[in-house]
Amino acid sequence: MSAVRALVLTGFGLNCDWETAHALQVAGAQVDRVHLNGLSEGTIKLHHYQIFVVGGGFSWADEHGAGVIMAMRIKHRLQGDLLAFIEKGGLVLGICNGFQVLVNLGVLPGFDTGSFKREVALIGNDCGQFRNQWVKVLPNVSSPCVFTRGLEAMEMPIRHGEGKFFAEPEILRRLQGGNQVIFTYAGPDETPAQGEFPFNPNGSLKDIAGICDPTGRVAGLMPHPEAFVHGTHHPEWTYWREKLGREGKKLPHEGPGMVLFRNAVNHFA
Repeated sequence: MSAVRALVLTGFGLNCDWETAHALQVAGAQVDRVHLNGLSEGTIKLHHYQIFVVGGGFSWADEHGAGVIMAMRIKHRLQGDLLAFIEKGGLVLGICNGFQVLVNLGVLPGFDTGSFKREVALIGNDCGQFRNQWVKVLPNVSSPCVFTRGLEAMEMPIRHGEGKFFAEPEILRRLQGGNQVIFTYAGPDETPAQGEFPFNPNGSLKDIAGICDPTGRVAGLMPHPEAFVHGTHHPEWTYWREKLGREGKKLPHEGPGMVLFRNAVNHFA
């Protein structure tokens, strides 16, 4: 079987492409880091890939709002290619700034495929500050999302100033009713954060940390799974190594973030 091919977008301020590409390579994919201009100029074709990732960073320095300019570039230069990619069964993942891009682009929540209608927003954190911290999130086990299969409560870091998930009540009901909410923020006891800061770090409505489209093949989240793909990535890894050692166990080699990338690759296996 030929290798699953993944394209990780780079350029104009995206800065988590190396970590994301590494995670996909470990998961077994053949990965290309491609500058946005390579796609928009047609030298690289999206249809040659099965996985498309827009990673974290600060595209265009978040001018005019996080992810707005990148979304407009993609919409006006790659809209047809992206729609064809999704319709043929490709996987799309947006992480942090990438999530903001997909929301502004209108492919999430994706109630009507191809409409590119913006129906939700990621706005400034309620605390009024950029947050760089580790959070606990709960996966929705009933979600159709390809990326989150088999996940349990897990920790990941967030690094954003505009991560508050906002939508009108009817949109929120529709997202929850269709199990399109894939992650929610939680407290230390793995119960919903219920908006409490800092467990919900940005004031997201319904504690939403990530969503997918109705097919489960297009997803976005604010936390960074690529930043926890090895056991030593967690800031308390030495504590866990000692604790587990006293129980006769070993620190897991991989962090739980790897599950998202393995799920994506295995989807095509």
